[in-house]
Amino acid sequence: MPFGLLTVLIFFPALGALALLLLRGDDHLWIRRFALLISVAEFALSLLLLYKVPPDAKGYSLEEFYSWIHLPPINYHVGVDGLSLFLVILTTFLTPISILASWSSISHRVKEFFVMMLLLEVGVVGVFLSLDLFLFFLFWEVMLIPMAFLIGIWGHERRIYAAVKFVIYTMAGSIFMLVGILWLYNASGTFDLPRIQEMLAAGTPALEPRAEMLLFLAFFVAFAIKVPLFPFHTWLPDAHVEAPTAGSVMLAGVLLKMGTYGMMRFCLPLFPDSAHRAAPWIALLAIIGIIYGALVALVQPNLKKLVAYSSVSHLGFVVLGIFAFHNISMQGAVYQMLAHGISTGALFLLVGMLYDRKHTFEIAEYGGLGTPMPKLAAFFLFAALSSLGLPILNGFVGEYLILLGTYIHHWQWASWAALGVILSACYLLWSYQRVFFGEITQEKNKTLPDISSRERAILITMAVVTLWMGVGSSYITRRTAQASQTVIDEVNPQRLYQGGAPAVPLPLAVTPPSTGSARSANAARSAPERLKEISMERRVRR
Repeated sequence: MPFGLLTVLIFFPALGALALLLLRGDDHLWIRRFALLISVAEFALSLLLLYKVPPDAKGYSLEEFYSWIHLPPINYHVGVDGLSLFLVILTTFLTPISILASWSSISHRVKEFFVMMLLLEVGVVGVFLSLDLFLFFLFWEVMLIPMAFLIGIWGHERRIYAAVKFVIYTMAGSIFMLVGILWLYNASGTFDLPRIQEMLAAGTPALEPRAEMLLFLAFFVAFAIKVPLFPFHTWLPDAHVEAPTAGSVMLAGVLLKMGTYGMMRFCLPLFPDSAHRAAPWIALLAIIGIIYGALVALVQPNLKKLVAYSSVSHLGFVVLGIFAFHNISMQGAVYQMLAHGISTGALFLLVGMLYDRKHTFEIAEYGGLGTPMPKLAAFFLFAALSSLGLPILNGFVGEYLILLGTYIHHWQWASWAALGVILSACYLLWSYQRVFFGEITQEKNKTLPDISSRERAILITMAVVTLWMGVGSSYITRRTAQASQTVIDEVNPQRLYQGGAPAVPLPLAVTPPSTGSARSANAARSAPERLKEISMERRVRR
């Protein structure tokens, strides 16, 4: 049988990596060009998803199902929906950007470096498209290997320590998830995610509250480590600081999103009761992460570690939006995942450009760089304003939707989380002031070169995407509304109404009903209309 688009998206970079390994010669320029060509072609293929997946599509699109292993029954099952669509595109977009950013900074083991970059793309895209639990776990582990090599071989002084710490933390979470996957297989007889969801929703097998909570925690801990959610975050600053620029961009841009994506795809639909019981505690950890990450970033003397801790703070918003159980906050979480990948990825690119010139991340070694490098200073300010959530830029949309949806459900949560918005402005603007303003205290800083034409092309691309996401946000939200509503419906069965009154605020679609989504239109109706319909259905049943 011919393979479909999703299979091509998963394995096309692997073919490129294999070609790099088999071809002889050590022409570094040719290797870089070939890797860039493969990654750009992969990005072009991923854009076809925008045309192949209808905005109002229910369930999964472009599904491919092939029998792989008969006993146990493991199948190659992949599909895409609104939750995974733009995450795949984000992955394929950041990969060529990362390759361009490594054009001159990687000078040893060049072929191996770009092979690792392409294999990393294979693992991440496979994670976002897998609908079989075994296949998902396989790609989850495949992703781990190239990332560990990128940190351990091409990283900085403490790269071995950071790589080992990254592997230990991720593997520890993977063990919990593997136990949960095996338990679900023994109970259901299948690894197929949609089939397991149907069986659990029908009560076969029926999970006792304690068993469901343990399974929920098994998956949640694995994803919380990957996010990373406080207090599982300690591996992230070390990994970011020691990783090469490309590794930091991919780590912040897409690898961290695998954790929040897993919470949406697995924790909420499979274990809705436990998700509701654990939500207050998870929200507490998310709020602590938001404020703690911002405060630690505020006092960081290391510029790259400052950006790393900002990721801890921003991803706390995403987790809070997920566990607010509201369509608006859920869409905000999806949007914030994408916006964070662009804005924080741009910040890591800019920090890497500064490192290439100064070979240090210490803020005290900079100062007054706006004079010799005005163009880099302008792009850095643009990326910082995006990250702190300036209106019309991409960072504003996600945080606003998260806070709005969370406020409707729990205004106390939103009030505490809003402190993170204020603190992000403090640490980003203060760091910008110390790096680019003031007097030039070191003679070497006066002769630092501004951005090259290659770096300008990278930063202009990131700036255009940042502005487009902020202005044209509806293009994304109307494609994520249906998938977000599906998750809300799965996690909130029989909870919308208790005694004729809403127990949880009614999910509202961010996009208007004109998008064509029947479920979005239903979600956008007023609460009295929804209550009236349900009461009529109950009368008919009686």
